Amino acid sequence: MEDKLLVVIVGPTAVGKTALCVELAKLLETEIISADSRQFFKEMAIGTAKPTKEEMDGVPHHFVDCMSIVEEYSAGHFEIDALAKTRELFQDHEVVIATGGSTLYVSGLCEGFDDMPRTPEELRQQVIADYENKGLAFLVEELQANDPEYASEVDLNNPQRVMRGVEIFRVSGKPMSSFRKNKMDQRPFKILKIGLERDREELYDRINQRMDIMIDQGLFEEAERLLPHKSANALQTVGYKEIYDYMEGQYDREECIRLLKRNSRRYAKRQLTYFKKDEAFHWFHPEQKAEILGLIKSQMK
Repeated sequence: MEDKLLVVIVGPTAVGKTALCVELAKLLETEIISADSRQFFKEMAIGTAKPTKEEMDGVPHHFVDCMSIVEEYSAGHFEIDALAKTRELFQDHEVVIATGGSTLYVSGLCEGFDDMPRTPEELRQQVIADYENKGLAFLVEELQANDPEYASEVDLNNPQRVMRGVEIFRVSGKPMSSFRKNKMDQRPFKILKIGLERDREELYDRINQRMDIMIDQGLFEEAERLLPHKSANALQTVGYKEIYDYMEGQYDREECIRLLKRNSRRYAKRQLTYFKKDEAFHWFHPEQKAEILGLIKSQMK
């Protein structure tokens, strides 16, 4: 398996990962592993910009629509499952493509994690109480003080992610970001990292346009259908949280749409900031297909 190649293609939301990966997969006669933490869930389609059957164009996509939002699934679980799937696919393919914008899941697949400390239930309840009594801003401030790296990457509007970072530091005295640095698991295959980027104005225009399309497709209606599960971790993210705050009367629909677009742009910026720290990535515009394909083929030799 040492001669096999895993091509990891990342980039910010709306940069154009799906179209490029499908085209490459067809040219290379291979399959795609999704490393997008929200596309796992069957109930979430519009708000996650999940690829449609037409967009997949017959190319098998793994870890899409594979579980329900009521199920617990972590980056650690994904590391185990994705590695098993990768080994399985390498039995029939020389190269496999993995793609997504979820920084933690991409890191888990490529490098692995140190064992996360278990959080005692008493401490977990204390963090929950701090959130309920003192508010999210209190926990965000604590997280930024103790783990600025994780705080710069995570969605600070997502209470579950913020609380998890606070829990880890309180129980271990170490920032969560340190647990994915100390161990670089050796993978039994080669890894080629490719990043996609566009000019900021071009990317932001695409994000705004895609949000308009998602709204036309029924994003608000999808969020309303999922209202009984609004506390699920999968829904504490850009695209749903803003709509639930709107439903609670915190602002009007126009302001909700403005926040959806703004927070999506901010999320894209955080994604790029994280991936740019890894010097192993080769960066391209999504339309540089010939150059990307050439690089992949050079690594397959």
